Amino acid sequence: MPTSSPPFTLGIEEEYLLVDPVTRNLAVDPPDALFNDCKEALGSQVSHEFLRSQIEIGTTVCKTVPEARRELAGLRRTIIDIAAKYDLAPIAASTHPFSEWQKQVHTDDERYNVIAHDMQVVVRRLMICGMHVHAGTGDDDDLRIDLMNQAAYFLPHLLALSTSSPFWEGEDTGLMSYRLSVFNEMPRTGLPDRFDSHAEFDRHVQALVDANLIQDATKLWWDLRPSGRFPTLEVRICDACTTLDDTVAIAALYVCIMRMLWRLKTKNQRWRTYAPMLVNENRWRAQRYGLDEGLVDFGKGELTACADLVEELIELTAEDADALGCTENLAHLRTIVARGTSAHRQRALYTQGIDAKKSKQDSLNDVVDFLISETAVGTS
Repeated sequence: MPTSSPPFTLGIEEEYLLVDPVTRNLAVDPPDALFNDCKEALGSQVSHEFLRSQIEIGTTVCKTVPEARRELAGLRRTIIDIAAKYDLAPIAASTHPFSEWQKQVHTDDERYNVIAHDMQVVVRRLMICGMHVHAGTGDDDDLRIDLMNQAAYFLPHLLALSTSSPFWEGEDTGLMSYRLSVFNEMPRTGLPDRFDSHAEFDRHVQALVDANLIQDATKLWWDLRPSGRFPTLEVRICDACTTLDDTVAIAALYVCIMRMLWRLKTKNQRWRTYAPMLVNENRWRAQRYGLDEGLVDFGKGELTACADLVEELIELTAEDADALGCTENLAHLRTIVARGTSAHRQRALYTQGIDAKKSKQDSLNDVVDFLISETAVGTS
């Protein structure tokens, strides 16, 4: 059994959509100078995404959750300030309320050109953004695989807390995370497979590499994966959180879950693993309902309110939050449950506009204005 704790460092990556604050539409072809200015200010912490209307940032390896929050706030603020110089603004949301994917332009880069050729309309529809969290798990590759097998159970819980994509091309989809529907069309997505060891994982990746289907493990776009670049487990299921503190709270919960599972392992215990068909039911419920209609507690065999599940998670990981110095961040999960995710607030604002006899477009514009302002909250 492991005796020394892995580092449980964390890194957070966020993708933003760039919008015109006047038209509220996506900036289909933002000036190259904008990205160049971001690159000069942030170096390797900023990068292009598939669409030119997107931009991605990433923290460095952070030893604590408060450190990650400070760094993420600075990154968001830098993108906001530089975009404003070009009369644009970033929004941290997984879909734009009304822009059309057919009008978007992909980044002219060899990597993205290859993806565009290989995946055709599937990738051209990728007008979506996500939030990824890396949990540093040390040099034990087998531990990383073991934690991945167990942590898959919690992926729907993380998605339910993060939803921010209820709209697509001007329509209320009825889903809290329509982003996942779009991303599910891509190959090698969804729940991770299970492996008995890292060697087994490597053999499966190598089979795809040898067949010239992928270049390396970075082309596995699972909801949770061993990073192909870092000694981390990377969770990828979450929508981009509009509110900075929501991002940080969910990142804190994820790292605390990793530490909790490791802690169980030191006591010859482990979280029960369930068949993907069962976890996928919760994944769908989180995608469709978010926090509203509960998830299945498979230990009890019954639907359980998400508020109760969140309380249980806070309790289960209390020791880990204390050890990682993020008890206050974890407590913010209760705020998310009480006031709703970005998806709840977007839909409520839109409905408020319609009820006030505003036009559909004006109501959608109100949603964009909310996303612009909320993305900046806490970044000063």
